Amino acid sequence: MDQSKAPVLDALAAYHERGQTPFTPPGHKQGRGADPRVRAVLGEAVFRSDVLATSGLDDRTSSHGVLEEAQALMAEAVGAEHAFFSTCGSSLSVKSAMLSVAGPHEKLLVGRDAHKSVVSGLILSGIRPVWVDPQWDAERHLAHPPTAQAFEAAFAEHPDARGALVTTPTPYGTCSDLAAIAEICHRRGRPLIVDEAWGAHLPFHPDLPTWAMDAGADVCVTSVHKMGSGLEQSSVFHLQGDLVKPEVLKSREDLLGTTSPSSLVYAALDGWRRQMAEQGEALYDHALALAQKTRDRISRIDGMHVHGRDDFCGLGRAADMDPLQIIIDISAWQVTGYRAADWLREKHRINLHIADHRRISAQLTHADDIDTVEVLLTALTDLAAHAAELRTGQPVEVPPPSRLRLEQAVLPRDAFFGRTEQVPWQEADGRIAAEMLTPYPPGIPAALPGERLTKDVLRYLRTGVEAGMVVPDAVDTEVTSVRVLAEDSR
Repeated sequence: MDQSKAPVLDALAAYHERGQTPFTPPGHKQGRGADPRVRAVLGEAVFRSDVLATSGLDDRTSSHGVLEEAQALMAEAVGAEHAFFSTCGSSLSVKSAMLSVAGPHEKLLVGRDAHKSVVSGLILSGIRPVWVDPQWDAERHLAHPPTAQAFEAAFAEHPDARGALVTTPTPYGTCSDLAAIAEICHRRGRPLIVDEAWGAHLPFHPDLPTWAMDAGADVCVTSVHKMGSGLEQSSVFHLQGDLVKPEVLKSREDLLGTTSPSSLVYAALDGWRRQMAEQGEALYDHALALAQKTRDRISRIDGMHVHGRDDFCGLGRAADMDPLQIIIDISAWQVTGYRAADWLREKHRINLHIADHRRISAQLTHADDIDTVEVLLTALTDLAAHAAELRTGQPVEVPPPSRLRLEQAVLPRDAFFGRTEQVPWQEADGRIAAEMLTPYPPGIPAALPGERLTKDVLRYLRTGVEAGMVVPDAVDTEVTSVRVLAEDSR
């Protein structure tokens, strides 16, 4: 196929050239009805290109196959057999993948470091999760993806599991041995789903971690808005092999997805694919070199430790890591990442990626250059000079992994939709959670519906909130109370 083509963008240009007059949604009619104050902020071009995918980019019957061609080009560019565009983010894409592999009350092996969107998929579907524990670095209080051996053991205990789902790279950039996990799944005739939301860029440079399709995964979900040039909510899920049927995957996406997809998101996905196919390796040559220089310079700032392969990879840790995720440990200052991130935003207008109880992180992409890096370095240097002012004396009480893992006492769906009550957090020990309690970012639930709460996890969340942690999906975001399953509803 001709990777210089961009079917969605070409169709959008043709729409403008033909001067079509819409008597369809969207109701702003190419911006003519939009408030001028809104157009002044968003720009005229946004409204002008916000058109329907059918009876807009394409005709009523989609006879020109605009979207189909764009998806086929994407699949070829990354080496997949099929690609599907989603305008509802990878939160929808991963649910579609899960529902393509397992149904209500069927088992699915899932890494417990899964994103909250995976838990939402469990709630909606009624799938029974078999949790596979990640690897815990007790020294650094950090989880890496589960090992292939952990999935092997889970299959041995649950041979009726319909497949497996693993998250890699993690938001911290650490990666699983996907080839080994895929081999374990395929030996049993089971598919492997990879939530690779942070890895849309991986197919386009040999020095980045191996991407899921090359490692043998069956379905791979990518968030192009995270590490690529897509607009927010742009996602692509890829498929290969015969363990998941393309028509089944498409029907599950149709079940969950919007009937009004954004042509703006489609167009940006189409253009990003062309950009990567034509220039990706050169762009990431530059990005990787810039990341290495940035890592070196941050490492020279007093009190900042930049995590590298020696920290993150090896026996008992991750199989690989993405060097574009620059993870900085500032625990030597006795300052939380929450306080540091807030200070940087207030004083230097810097927005960081992850902030946790002891780390901050900066995500670099192909869009960064020496100017953006200098802004980051200036801000971090100033942060170091003011570190003593940011100490709060409020440590986050992170329990060891044996006390972080909770018992899945009730199916997530049953707990979420069951009769519930709100109780003070001090009284929730031993009760069954009926909500997700998710420090965000990175969005991995500390407790999820159906898990039996413990005082250790509750204390972790409370001390975390007191130190600046955000738990946005809780009914009580301060976690002074918790939603639990009513005791007489089981």
